[in-house]
Amino acid sequence: MKSIAYSIAQEVFDQFPEYVRGVVLAVGVNNQESPDELKQLLRAEEQSLRQRLNIDALVEHECIAAWREAYRQLGIKPSEYRSSIEAMARRVLRGGELPSINALVDIGNVLSLRHLMPAGGHALDQVQTDICLRPANGQEEFIPFGSEEKEHPDLGEFIFAEGDIVLTRRWSWRQANHSLTLLDTRVIEFNLDGLPPIGKNDIEKAAEEMMDLVKKFCGGETSWQMINRQQPSIRLAWD
Repeated sequence: MKSIAYSIAQEVFDQFPEYVRGVVLAVGVNNQESPDELKQLLRAEEQSLRQRLNIDALVEHECIAAWREAYRQLGIKPSEYRSSIEAMARRVLRGGELPSINALVDIGNVLSLRHLMPAGGHALDQVQTDICLRPANGQEEFIPFGSEEKEHPDLGEFIFAEGDIVLTRRWSWRQANHSLTLLDTRVIEFNLDGLPPIGKNDIEKAAEEMMDLVKKFCGGETSWQMINRQQPSIRLAWD
């Protein structure tokens, strides 16, 4: 049995006391190229987003505006470093299609578009130690997806990290190579991020939907937990 602690630092809740994160754990999954049914579901969510929102109103939408304001509070220019959900929505509203990567990645994208919340997945197969969302000390190492160049986060920047290995920079901006979801991924955790107006009930709904989709398309055993100011730490365990 493998077990790791998963926590969010007090500094995060000091600045954003209503922030909540749902953590969906899937163990023993059989990841695959997305079947047509899942690809069609992704296209349907893209079309749904285009019908209910347009590109000119994107930054004013309450879910997108919440992340832009949070970035401003952290000293991050939201027009220069867009949250993952804003970048994704912007691409879709400009008429683009999200590429089908694999079933687990596509499921995360389906939920992101449906609820306009960041829903990033991290493969845990290679993770060895505890993981934490916390301010950076600036010495951690980050190798962004699609690159071999090593970077260091800014001092105080919110990072999701395994020890000194950065898994995601700027809270919900860009993911590292270290925990990419691949076809041979067997253990994965998804982070469902909620800033008001998204709250506990919305996170719970999205987590239930995610578990249903993972079980349908990838099998395995799924569970979920919530991290918030009242419960800033959980444990993830799997065989």
